[in-house]
Amino acid sequence: MAHTILIAIFILIFSQTGHCFPTVGGEPQSVKDVFLPDGDGVRVESWIDNLEIPWSLIFLPDGRALVSERPGRIRLIKDGKLQSVPYSKIDVHHSGEGGLMGLAFHPEFPKSPFIYAMHTYKKGDDIYNRVIRLKDNGDSGSFDKVIIDRLPGGRFHNGGRIAFGPDGMLYITSGETFKSELAQDLNSRGGKILRVTPDGNVPGDNPFKNSSIYSYGHRNPQGLAWNPDTGELFESEHGPSGEYMLRGNDEINVILKGGNYGWPEAVGAPGRKPYIDPLVAWKKTTPPSGIAFYKDNKLAHLKGDLFIATLGSEALIRTRLNRGDDKYMVGRIERWFTDEDKNSRYGRIRDIVQGPDGFLYFLTNNRDGRGRVREGDDHIYRILPR
Repeated sequence: MAHTILIAIFILIFSQTGHCFPTVGGEPQSVKDVFLPDGDGVRVESWIDNLEIPWSLIFLPDGRALVSERPGRIRLIKDGKLQSVPYSKIDVHHSGEGGLMGLAFHPEFPKSPFIYAMHTYKKGDDIYNRVIRLKDNGDSGSFDKVIIDRLPGGRFHNGGRIAFGPDGMLYITSGETFKSELAQDLNSRGGKILRVTPDGNVPGDNPFKNSSIYSYGHRNPQGLAWNPDTGELFESEHGPSGEYMLRGNDEINVILKGGNYGWPEAVGAPGRKPYIDPLVAWKKTTPPSGIAFYKDNKLAHLKGDLFIATLGSEALIRTRLNRGDDKYMVGRIERWFTDEDKNSRYGRIRDIVQGPDGFLYFLTNNRDGRGRVREGDDHIYRILPR
């Protein structure tokens, strides 16, 4: 009875403020997740330890690696060793989910010796996100310029992933900072995937004139990856965590230029036009973060599969995809390194990357205030053949 009254009050509030409940659909995939606590034919070793909330890992063409730590440090890894002196310190607003997040390097690196970083900052009482560019000096990076500024920022839902696509353009995920109405507002850059040139200009072939917006209707997008065989862009996204009395519905999307992905009008896969349904939607809370396609032969049985770092479910998810008639079908979903009772081997996982050695690397986030801290956390782990 009390629950019914609460729902009635909630509906009344939203009807009076002009808000409507989302149309809620089911899971578009026909397969159920399979739990593999040991993974599939792999073993895991710690590569780097004692990091503080690492967010993004990139491997530079010359063998160095950089990893961002959310409090505002970019750390340098040379010859497999973490250097004690930070590559760069960035003045960030480290609160909640905000701080230093995504990293990327210029597609013509080292000819164009630039590193890109997205971070949260505070100006007066206002919180924003921006992407800056650093000049690579070998063991350090120095500020070069601001690429894009004054993106919506907040304690939660900052997005934060940046990556260069096959077209040489920089893609940026921007969250709606718990202001769901921003996701459908084409005058706001919150709840969007943005696309700019390496210098921060708006490309002439973007879908909306004079706008950096590439797709919209996103809640908190956190992962970007391109299918190496087709060039199609995939994205991971956090579903609601209480808004509209909904939870779960975390997503994997195939991103179309100018596409509207529904939030907050559509959740899950309701098949409601003009919104684009996700490829995968988990009703059970999963929050996916970084994603990567595996494209090497070192772990040949994984080639072509999409790997998804997850936070709350503390799993690395392997998704096998089939494509035919210009459409993807999900063949199998495996949750590695945990079981159905959430007995997790490594805890919260923020990012997954393929290294130049052909192996997979993933970052833990057990020191972010939401996880159980294990010895040596946070780690960069490496996945090798068993």
